[in-house]
Amino acid sequence: MLRAACERRCAKRKQMDMPQYRPAPSASAVDHVCDPPQHGASDRGSQDRQSQALASEAELLGQTLARQFRAYGADLKRSLFQLITTATPFVALLIIMVATSDGYYWLTLLLAIPTAGLLVRLFIIQHDCGHGSFFKSRVANDVLGSVLGVLTLTPYGHWKRGHAAHHASTGNLDRRGRGDVATLTVAEYQALSPLKKLGYRLYRNPFVMVLLGAPINFIVLQRLPTGQAFRDPDARRSILSLNVALVVVFGLPMLAIGIVPVLATYLPVMIIAAWIGNWLFYVQHQFEDAYWEQDRDWNFHGAALSGSSYFKLPIILQWFSGNIGLHHVHHLCSRVPNYRLQACLDTAPELNRFTQRISLRDSLGCWRLALWDEQRRLLVRFRDLKPQGA
Repeated sequence: MLRAACERRCAKRKQMDMPQYRPAPSASAVDHVCDPPQHGASDRGSQDRQSQALASEAELLGQTLARQFRAYGADLKRSLFQLITTATPFVALLIIMVATSDGYYWLTLLLAIPTAGLLVRLFIIQHDCGHGSFFKSRVANDVLGSVLGVLTLTPYGHWKRGHAAHHASTGNLDRRGRGDVATLTVAEYQALSPLKKLGYRLYRNPFVMVLLGAPINFIVLQRLPTGQAFRDPDARRSILSLNVALVVVFGLPMLAIGIVPVLATYLPVMIIAAWIGNWLFYVQHQFEDAYWEQDRDWNFHGAALSGSSYFKLPIILQWFSGNIGLHHVHHLCSRVPNYRLQACLDTAPELNRFTQRISLRDSLGCWRLALWDEQRRLLVRFRDLKPQGA
């Protein structure tokens, strides 16, 4: 349940006398600045009752707001306006990049940055289509989602099912492994062999996960129906049909202007967009005071409120990322299109009591966290482990 997380928040509010949640200090800060406070039996009992009440309140609030947010559905005019104002400059910039790739490649690479931002925004539109929230029509969502999948190199049907599984299980320790960032508990990590520990450390390293892993995943791995996708005919069909579409969509301009100009233009855009997308997705659920529970104690609304962050970005970055930083709102009600998430947040100031607010600067520290400590109820760093478990 939410009890442990709420316990920590109650203690923080009492100690800091602040009206709303602030990000928890790092594990090292806790270790070196102060020891856990000692409470008498009466104090502990009072705190337990308070945390239980707050946990129940959080779950009830989540249920109430989820119903309230359903009124913020798709608006055809706004959806079309967002699509046009994103896709048009995206295509225009690609054309300019191709034109400058011969002789002014430095300008091509410079333009790749805003173009990648627009591609991220297009991915968010595809993401909304997968949730059935961008249009009221299911067919329209699936058609647009499949078309955008060609630009994002993402097999829409296969991704859609995997992402639905992510929403149905985020923060559930017994249902990890699909559509999420692989996260081990401290006990699981300590039980690994030295070689597997090294493999997990490499996987959680941001240079491996972001700089290498994200582009490889989008460009290479999503072309291959492996594992569960190989055994699922719908997944195979989604992946292979996209591969055929990619051959056509990118093959024709390659025949017209050459292979090098096309690759030199689109690969930098795709790589930068993959970096940005991976960073966003990681920070949405990987922070110190996160939510992880066994299946018997897992609660959908509790996971949405306590296991999904509010990644507070500068307004221009929030625009390029399609408001996806308001991830707690999105997980409460995924049928809200991205352009109405801010309106939902503005109408629910009570969310501030439970919001896991993370700034751009805070997000840098999230990358040091790698293991869920079931005893301390925190995501911790490798260096926080006892020497015999490191």
